[in-house]
Amino acid sequence: MTIANSLPMPGPDNTILVTGARAPVALHLARLLHGAGRWVILADSPAHPIAAASSACARYHRLPPPRFEPAAYAETVEALVRAEGVDLVIPTCEEVFYLALAWRERAIPARLFAPGIELLAQVHDKHAFIRLAESFGLAVPETTLLQSAADLDAVRGRSRELVFKPVWSRFASQVQLRPSPGALDAISPSPAAPWVAQRFVPGDEISAYAVARDGALKAFSLYRSLYRAGKGAGIYFEPVEDAAARHLVERIVAATGWSGQISFDLMREADGRVLPLECNPRAVSGLHFFRDPSRFADAMLGDGAEVKPDVAAPQTVRLAMCIYGLPAALRSGELSRFRRTIREADDLLDWPDDPAPKKAQWRALAEIAGTAWRERISLQAASTRDMEWNGPLQT
Repeated sequence: MTIANSLPMPGPDNTILVTGARAPVALHLARLLHGAGRWVILADSPAHPIAAASSACARYHRLPPPRFEPAAYAETVEALVRAEGVDLVIPTCEEVFYLALAWRERAIPARLFAPGIELLAQVHDKHAFIRLAESFGLAVPETTLLQSAADLDAVRGRSRELVFKPVWSRFASQVQLRPSPGALDAISPSPAAPWVAQRFVPGDEISAYAVARDGALKAFSLYRSLYRAGKGAGIYFEPVEDAAARHLVERIVAATGWSGQISFDLMREADGRVLPLECNPRAVSGLHFFRDPSRFADAMLGDGAEVKPDVAAPQTVRLAMCIYGLPAALRSGELSRFRRTIREADDLLDWPDDPAPKKAQWRALAEIAGTAWRERISLQAASTRDMEWNGPLQT
């Protein structure tokens, strides 16, 4: 399915394909690039992603689900790149892994704004990433790979000091935070589905978003999530600054020669030391703190200097706050705090002269809810079910 909007025709070397159109970050990136004069095409597997409704979207192409039909996905993306004369493909979500595989296996005539599959897989692996950061001389929390019942039993006695999570996971959906030894009976690590046991680090959790080219930072923002959807994904973001966090990200980006988008979950301890917890080689909500199209595009794609965040107000999606934040506030008795914080925040879907995505979020939500109902899974799980990437079996 292709949906076309009426926009000026593209100029040479300016046609960009942004994938993962279901995500607010894809919408935001499309708006920035379109505002800087690029011709932006969007693609994803849902029928009605929010970004498809944007005036920044020249056309929307529906793709096969990469998790379930990877060969058809790669073939369709290649055909789309050729048909549209795409110069650059920018992934925003976990489809980055499937695209990297396609670029490795096919002669696709466009640049992919992401590293190769081997580096992507290494940093996304919650154990391999910690070992990688440690090899760069960074302080890291003790992290143990669990691939068997024996591995699990070896750390069971210290379970109250540890955080347990699958090596390949998202949204903290399966995390066990300092569980009782008996609670670990629900975990069955294996070589095909490994877990990690990571030392619990007290402190302030902060998130980092970065764009890099050839190991140099081109955009960087830090934020903390005041409200979350369950235990995982943030839905209300407040900008922060931290020199130690920036230094950590700079070290990793430089040492890997990173080109693309990358994000980190970090923990700032009471003494100011910042430790890496995990890495996601994709866009995250820190992108919403950039609103200057020309400066961002020049930094990301051209010769411009590193761009700094130009938004100071907290960012949120009010619909998500009503679905997740309001019930949490009612349960905790913090309704007045909820009202105050939501008044202080910008709705990140708002954009001058582009109101359609805010209305389109209802249709997008209905599509996700339909998947959740059919598969008997949560809204969060349904939102990424067809693009999740769960490890090296797919490489």
